Amino acid sequence: MPEGEPVRIDKWLWAVRVYKTRTLAADECRKGRIIINGFAVKPSHVVKVGEIVLVRKPPIIFTYKVTGILDKRVSAIIAKNFADNLTSNEELAKREISRININFQREPGSGRPTKKDRREIEKIKEK
Repeated sequence: MPEGEPVRIDKWLWAVRVYKTRTLAADECRKGRIIINGFAVKPSHVVKVGEIVLVRKPPIIFTYKVTGILDKRVSAIIAKNFADNLTSNEELAKREISRININFQREPGSGRPTKKDRREIEKIKEK
């Protein structure tokens, strides 16, 4: 694709496979979860090479650097060349914590957790 062609942020996010559909990418922009240069952007924002894009997918904030402009969806191997994933390991660890929280369940009918139970839950979450 020629360098001079402008590409919308929702289209770019879809093309580099951050979101499964362009509609999802546009909806996330409207919700204010896509941040460029400290500002939430609209789906029509034009992407430029070198910009840092923050994508909030609670509880994780993914960080991508735009290394190339792409307007058509391509294979995942090729799409890696157009966006550098700069997400820190601490943010990626949040994904594991959320998986632990989902899998942690109390027995039905056991009532509210006691103070001791809460401390044990917190110990599990910290690991």
